[in-house]
Amino acid sequence: MDEGVTARALPAGFSPRQKAAILCVSLGLDGAANVFRHLPDELVERLTVEMVRISEVSPEHAEIVHREVAENVLAHGYMAEGGVRYAREVLTEAVGEARAGAILDRLSSYMEATPFEFLRDSSPDQIATFLRGEHPQTIALVIVNLPSPELSAKVMQLIPAEEQSDVAMRIALMLQTPPAVVRDVASVMEAKLETVLRQEYSAARGVGSLADILNNSDRSTERNVLEFLAGANPELAEEVRALLFVFDDLLKLDDRSIQLVLKEVDAKDLALALRGTADEVKERILGNVSQRAGEMIRDEMTLMPPQRRRVVEEAQSKVVAVVRRLEDAGTIILARGEADGADDELVA
Repeated sequence: MDEGVTARALPAGFSPRQKAAILCVSLGLDGAANVFRHLPDELVERLTVEMVRISEVSPEHAEIVHREVAENVLAHGYMAEGGVRYAREVLTEAVGEARAGAILDRLSSYMEATPFEFLRDSSPDQIATFLRGEHPQTIALVIVNLPSPELSAKVMQLIPAEEQSDVAMRIALMLQTPPAVVRDVASVMEAKLETVLRQEYSAARGVGSLADILNNSDRSTERNVLEFLAGANPELAEEVRALLFVFDDLLKLDDRSIQLVLKEVDAKDLALALRGTADEVKERILGNVSQRAGEMIRDEMTLMPPQRRRVVEEAQSKVVAVVRRLEDAGTIILARGEADGADDELVA
């Protein structure tokens, strides 16, 4: 990029319409005609008047206008993709902080961008969480200025019922808020959101994070990671293992929970999953199905040819997935770690 051209600008006082006229003149007859085809008649008339007033367009002015159009298109695309903050980061990386600021300031005169654009990619739950405890007027101001009506509606639904009517009334009665006030509130909210994100990032690390990942991985990945950890750091491996639920942990469930799980497991998958497991696990599982179902599963296991370990582990993973889904739904409760009695005592 030619830094000399980048540093130059059109003479002060050039309006957006004059710049558009310079662009059309510099594009030539065919180029201008193509542009006009996409514009309303009123705007075509105004541009035509401006073009008549321009006696000639210097190559320097034409290049500056072309560059400005290209920059605006890029910045607008970055905004659409990831919001104003994302656009600023990309442009800063490409052309420097000062130039990026100038491009976005110029673009803001052509388009309305809410100061709360940084919330576009935030989940409604996240927004509602960091609005908790704020004054109802602040909540109303944020909701009404969110980047989309859909996002506003979802956040409104998550506001506690006792606050919804108050916030709704304030939105209905809200007059035009001075832009400076909106920007100040947005700045405070943005700083608060960054704090929340940092806390979430810090919490999403360590043993708990690894256990969550492994709990949602296949058995092969789980086994490989645990074997590596056992060799490198046995204590860490035990910490992780205590937070995992594996197929053999079905023994930790009470009979009712096992029955709820088995209702959602295909008999063929269960027969596969039980191959190679300890007799204690087999008897406990088969003891929680009807006599007829138990006989069918035993027959299936007897008639089934030898299976690859991977196939058996996939079947076990399906059963474990059912356990985790029922736990997430609150249907069953899993015991985590070793139940040595002392930790399970009720504390007054």
